[in-house]
Amino acid sequence: MSQLIEESIVDGVAHVTLCRPDAYNSLSMELMTALTEALVNYDSDESVRVVVIAGAGKGFCAGHDLKQMIAADSTEFNETTFKQCSTLMQTIVNLSVPVIAQVHGVATAAGCQLVASCDLAFAAQSARFGTPGVNIGLFCSTPMVALTRAVQPKHAMELLLTGQLIGAERAVEMGLINQHVEDETLNSHVASVAQLIASKSRKTLTIGKQAFNQQRNLTLESAYEHCSQVMVDNMQTDDAQEGIAAFIEKRHPKWRHS
Repeated sequence: MSQLIEESIVDGVAHVTLCRPDAYNSLSMELMTALTEALVNYDSDESVRVVVIAGAGKGFCAGHDLKQMIAADSTEFNETTFKQCSTLMQTIVNLSVPVIAQVHGVATAAGCQLVASCDLAFAAQSARFGTPGVNIGLFCSTPMVALTRAVQPKHAMELLLTGQLIGAERAVEMGLINQHVEDETLNSHVASVAQLIASKSRKTLTIGKQAFNQQRNLTLESAYEHCSQVMVDNMQTDDAQEGIAAFIEKRHPKWRHS
């Protein structure tokens, strides 16, 4: 499955590229499995502090491999496909380090779900997004899970009910992506953001990402109670002690990532 993705780790940034360009990087069972395994490996790799997911060829990801699913002609295969997709998306959300989507071309259906599942997303000006399943009688129900957690309900329903593609500017307005940039600067822009994040303490990034996701569905009172304890625990880490000392002494911290 190694040919389905390309991987590299440089200065704390893990780059993983979906490599099915002839199929617009559609998420076959094999590709989803390969990507999930790569992410699990990054989770346990202390050298990785941020992950960037990109796509090869003309687009980011066109969703599930419908040709594979139709060819299988099996309810069991479809169940396995959507289970693997759910595992992949939850792996991204639960990963110890931030995950950035680097989007060009199209990100549709499960490809849009992939973008919505990432912690940050940056896109080329020409990128397009959508959940067009409704156009072929297959409502994008699993992409809906990620969308409704990334954007406002009416924005999610706009995408889901109309099946229309939106541009990068509208995607920013909806909150689906953080920013759009000129096509030719996408790589360098994402690289600069990733490197900025990678300069932080891995331990602190992990604590922060976990706390962010945990407090989202709590009541206001419970969220403050939970996050107050998170900060108390965070204060006891080596990197918090080092970071505070470095701030007071006006020097750059030397992270131990612990």
